[in-house]
Amino acid sequence: MRQIQNGVSRRRGRPQIRSDEDTRAVIIAAATKEFQANGYAGTCMGAVAERADLSTKTLYRLIPTKAELFASVVSDRIGRFILAFDQETAAALDLATALEHILIAYATLTLDEETIAINRLVIGECGRFPEIAAAFYEAAIRRTSNAIESWLRRQCDRGLIRLEDPRAATGMLRGMMIMEPQRAVMLGRGAPPDAAQIARRARLCAKLFLDGCREAGPDLERDVRSTASEEL
Repeated sequence: MRQIQNGVSRRRGRPQIRSDEDTRAVIIAAATKEFQANGYAGTCMGAVAERADLSTKTLYRLIPTKAELFASVVSDRIGRFILAFDQETAAALDLATALEHILIAYATLTLDEETIAINRLVIGECGRFPEIAAAFYEAAIRRTSNAIESWLRRQCDRGLIRLEDPRAATGMLRGMMIMEPQRAVMLGRGAPPDAAQIARRARLCAKLFLDGCREAGPDLERDVRSTASEEL
């Protein structure tokens, strides 16, 4: 198509080409809606491509299989937690406040309606499609657990807490924070908690957890933080 400018015929410029990274984001957003609406079995790659307004050729080039597409949806959501769970930000906070910060980020992700929907999908269809259970375990459960466990181990190394088994403690901490409200939502016995409710539960869980594993009183923590600041 041509346009006339100052009496000269010119071709219109081509629209800006979207990067593969941006296109993947569009695909993941479309796939999230398709999985929520139709489940794993009822979602087809063609429908995802249509919702994303892409050709199936482009979709298959970037994400070749439905299993990989589901894993990308899960990984995208967990990536938001990893961004919110900023180790450097947590390091600047006192122990209790840092743990509250971590638990709030974790619960905000886990108790979100979209994440609850993914949980329901996995539980409902993993018998027929074990690949989605594997993807969810690796991309969601293991990844968030590793992040929290890494932080707990750092606090043990700093001498602020003592844990015989940081990995087991991570599972207990995660369960204490989200199991009851998550179960209530999934069984239709309650709505997802709001930000204030999540913050209150995080505060209570952090206190209960730290009261059980804190190595010493706040004086030691101040000394450790002061030493760390001087070293920087």
